[in-house]
Amino acid sequence: QVQLVESGGGLVQAGGSLRLSCAASGRTFSNYAMGWFRQAPGKEREFVSAISKNSGSTYYAGSMKGRFTISRDNAKNTVYLQMNSLKPEDTAVYYCAASVVFGTTSRLEYSYWGQGTQVTVSS
Repeated sequence: QVQLVESGGGLVQAGGSLRLSCAASGRTFSNYAMGWFRQAPGKEREFVSAISKNSGSTYYAGSMKGRFTISRDNAKNTVYLQMNSLKPEDTAVYYCAASVVFGTTSRLEYSYWGQGTQVTVSS
């Protein structure tokens, strides 16, 4: 089993920044590609970003490119999502997840999920 715990969410004004963290425990963190997803009220959970096991590759949904940056520190068993230039439409619960493969945007391919952290962007 892998346990994932997100933190760093909160309330921020449009144009502001937040950095989310996801701490992993259990099985070897470096064996998993990691992803971030988000879900707004009444909407489906959508892909945000993913990073490979050794940080060699990253991928972003189109609306996140240039604003969000994913990174990981395998020594600390932690993955991060730096969010800049936040917009009201970024308001959602953000989840981190672990996958045995890198390159998928489907939540069905992620085996482990955190509990989520709320991000609210005011206009």
